[in-house]
Amino acid sequence: MAVITDGSVKKSHVTTAVAYIWSDNSVIKQLQIQAVNVTTIEAKLIAICIGLIPTIENDNIHNIIVITNSISAASKVLESKVNPLQNMVISVASAIKAYLFRDSRNRIHIWYCPSKAKWPRHQLVDNQVKASTNAPEFPCKNSHLFSQKKECDDILHE
Repeated sequence: MAVITDGSVKKSHVTTAVAYIWSDNSVIKQLQIQAVNVTTIEAKLIAICIGLIPTIENDNIHNIIVITNSISAASKVLESKVNPLQNMVISVASAIKAYLFRDSRNRIHIWYCPSKAKWPRHQLVDNQVKASTNAPEFPCKNSHLFSQKKECDDILHE
């Protein structure tokens, strides 16, 4: 089972996070979430989380490969040190822990696939992220990292 993910932030601060779940050489599930006022790493982390959750809930899956163009976002999923993204991933980390302890055969592998590699399966996800034009219906407040980034950008602009 492969989970191929990507996330991006447009200039309008609208984020699109996409995950495709592949099995037997075909897409079995497409997931997409949009948000506002989050950073790029948060967008990529959201994409990984939305792809992992339905995959690890399946008792018949023992080997999951997460393919992402952001190893730094993937490392945040199980990072134990305190960080601003921890609130976002705490439930996912708990679900991953339960998945790994449920069966000794269960494994999660993370593979890096840069967008410039133009691997067709990752390009499908990347193209959907880039083509997305919908704005979220319920805009959320700014994330902590986005607030820091905005403050830094404002200072540099002044």
